[in-house]
Formats: sequence, C-alpha cells, structure tokens
Amino acid sequence: MNPDSNIFPAELIKVTKVFSRSGNETVALNNVSFRVSQGELVLLLGPSGSGKTTLLTLLAGFQEPSQGEAYIFGKRVQDYSPSALQKIRACQMGFIFQTFCLLDSLRVLDNVTLVMKFAGIPEKTARRHAGECLERFGIGHLSNEFPVKLSQGEKQRVAVARAIANGSRMILADEPTGSLATEQGMAIIEYLHDSVRKDGLGVVIASHDDRISKFADRVHYLRDGILI
Repeated sequence: MNPDSNIFPAELIKVTKVFSRSGNETVALNNVSFRVSQGELVLLLGPSGSGKTTLLTLLAGFQEPSQGEAYIFGKRVQDYSPSALQKIRACQMGFIFQTFCLLDSLRVLDNVTLVMKFAGIPEKTARRHAGECLERFGIGHLSNEFPVKLSQGEKQRVAVARAIANGSRMILADEPTGSLATEQGMAIIEYLHDSVRKDGLGVVIASHDDRISKFADRVHYLRDGILI
C-alpha cells in the first residue's frame, strides 16, 4: 500500500544506495526505512560520511535508490516525470544546502525571489514576500548585496529564507546551523520548529549538532549508512 500523501511527504522503504567509481562500490545507505510526517521535525544525527546527505537527496528525488522504494507525496520517485519532480520541488519543497547554493550573479533578494518564480508566483508578489522573509532573519538590509560580499553566516540565513519562501510543505536541511554562531543557529532551528507547529510542515534536519535534539519530535542516528 502506498504511503498517504497527506501523512508522509517523503518515505524510504528498505532503501540501499550504492555508488560505483573506478570499479569500486561504496554503500552509502544500507537497508534504510525512514519517513517524515507533516507536522513533525525529524533530526538525523551522524558524523561526516555517515550517509545523511545521501538520505536527504533520496527524500528529494534527486537520486533513485539502488534497491528499495522512495516515495514523495505518496508516489514512487521513478513514477514521476522529470518535469513533474521539478514542479514538486519548486512548489512544495524547500532546501537548505550545506554549501548554500546561492547564485553569485544574482543579488540576495533575487536569489530568494527565484524559487517563487519557479513556483509560478507573480514577480511583484514574490519580491515583496522575499523581502519579508529576509527581514524575518535579520538580513533585510542585505537585499541588494551579492552573495560574494556576505559572511558565511549571512549566506546561511539567506538560504533558510529561500527555503521557506515558496510556502513549502516539506523542508530538507543539511547542516542548517553549521556556519552560524550558536545563538543565530538555534534561532533558525526555533523558527523551523515553530513552522512545524503552526503550518504543519514536515522538516528533516541532517546535522552533527546534538543541541538540535530538544527541538525534534524524533531523532535518528546514522553510522556507516545504517539508520539507528
């Protein structure tokens, strides 16, 4: 029976992911079952190389499992067309990447506005909402700056503002506190936690920072591709 899209924005069922390079195979995830419900924040803890980022990319449909099944909003990833997956990511998912993935050729406001354009939101509305999101994280004054002029912490806050801008149903965050001072980092997590409660978002955070545990509904540990 397929997962109910109203309950599970994303689900992995007995998923194994193997990467091959130069004739050698590396098992990134080994027989992992995982799901996130709307209205909950799930924390994935583990050291670098444990498989956290791979798990997030599978939840987003950026990759397909080597074995097992991956579902997004109740449908197998491989049953979506590439354009349908792109639309779902644009309209229903938000991403906070460890490397930020900001476009250096665009100003901060335009980086945040861009995801809403992909979702079909009119430009005037998108720019106004983007400005509101930046103000929420204390970086509204940086709207006209280019990313190259920002500190690592400022880039991280822009990335979080971009993730929430399109009204996502699910947010996938890879080390969202990694480049922020402790107080700023916990403020970001508190905001995501509040969004889960108020808006019913499903949020998955991959991190090595166990201070986030107190905000999580569930905590899982990954080690050598095995989910505990």
